[in-house]
Amino acid sequence: MSQDQVAAIAADAQVEKTRARYGLFAIIASNLAIVVVASVGVWRLHGDKSVVVGILTAAFTAVSSMTTAYLGIKAISNTAKSLAQQVQQIQQVQPGSKASTPATPSPASVSAPAQPAA
Repeated sequence: MSQDQVAAIAADAQVEKTRARYGLFAIIASNLAIVVVASVGVWRLHGDKSVVVGILTAAFTAVSSMTTAYLGIKAISNTAKSLAQQVQQIQQVQPGSKASTPATPSPASVSAPAQPAA
């Protein structure tokens, strides 16, 4: 592996760490904001139980949905990156292999549409 490739891999790893750090920070900050807003809403309602239950339910739903979405997207992203690296390693081991590309028909192999019989 050349020094350029090693530097590119190190830079890519640093970018991923930064994305993960700031993504997690955004989720934590959003969840804290939801908790603060829900707490203020409960405090301002002075014990109206039916509305308090609605506020707490909505807050819990928002927190759990955002956290689950972030973790799911991060997991899929990590899996896709891992698979891409495995494919790249396999292609480096087999220098004659080509990357999988969709087959496109050549103009010669495409036939003209059939004319309807009159």
